[in-house]
Amino acid sequence: MKILVTGSSGFLGVEVVERLLEHGESDIRCFVRPGSRLEKLRALEERYPAAAIEYFTGNLTSARDAAEAIKGVRVVYHLAAAMAGSAADMFLNSVVASKNLLEAVSKRKTVKVVLVSSFGVYGVADRPAGSVVNERTPLETRPEERDVYSYSKWRQEVLFRDYQREYGFPLVILRPGVIYGPGGAPLSSRVGVNIFGLYFHFGRSNLLPLSYVTNCAEAIVVAGSNPEAEGEVYNVHDDDLPTAHAYLQAYRRSVRRMPYITIPYFVTQWISRAVKAYHSHSKGQLPDVFTPYKSASAWKGNTFDNAKVKSIGWGQLVSTREGMTRTFDHWHEAEPQARDA
Repeated sequence: MKILVTGSSGFLGVEVVERLLEHGESDIRCFVRPGSRLEKLRALEERYPAAAIEYFTGNLTSARDAAEAIKGVRVVYHLAAAMAGSAADMFLNSVVASKNLLEAVSKRKTVKVVLVSSFGVYGVADRPAGSVVNERTPLETRPEERDVYSYSKWRQEVLFRDYQREYGFPLVILRPGVIYGPGGAPLSSRVGVNIFGLYFHFGRSNLLPLSYVTNCAEAIVVAGSNPEAEGEVYNVHDDDLPTAHAYLQAYRRSVRRMPYITIPYFVTQWISRAVKAYHSHSKGQLPDVFTPYKSASAWKGNTFDNAKVKSIGWGQLVSTREGMTRTFDHWHEAEPQARDA
């Protein structure tokens, strides 16, 4: 029977398809949205000629498409999720779309579901700086106070757990940290943010929970193919994690020497309180992009533990040093005009 991969043409999805092929899977259905670029998936067809890779073009916001896509499927790797856009769009494409998929799965209870969630579901704002984030860390209790992406991923995961309890299908959940690599975002918001053309470096000495895209895909496939992983949750990040400051300096050396301002955490909190107060005073004229709760979630600083995913056989395929080199080499070529700025 087939394996279905949603979000298969995306940054992580292509890597998951490739890792499935490397692990010997040969009957894969790629769920792609209309207009998706398929060049990288087509290249995999050429590299793995013995495999049967088919394409299902549709949209998970359609219940009919979701039901058709899982016919003849034994495992669903669910990667599809909105990464940006309005709150309504992100909720539609992450939560509503997932519900359609789950409705289809609930009618065929033997289908295993592998959900790719996020570190954003953890409630770390009220924990002390330096606290370890692992699979026992409590989930967010105030998701509505986080960014839209974290809220939508939290709601998506709650939805999957509710359906699994009701219908009993096998479920594995993976929560990656910062997925990076050639073609991905060059700088995570955990490092800092660009505001009006100036980069504000908030992360400072915080560890950056990097997961090189190939390593992340390998963890997803290892967990999805291991019967012992059913019913479990796994955090996914690499070893030898750099600090946010070390990552930023490596980016500046290798890609472009952009100016930046380092903001200490106590200043970040002061700014956040001021923004929140003015947002309330102005009745929303200034968006509450920074709040004390959001800032604490992003930049207070944590340590991380990937022992559990290692216990089921995952190993890092690409070293952190090599992953950063590949990523920065890509952006060095992609931003020639910025290097000399």
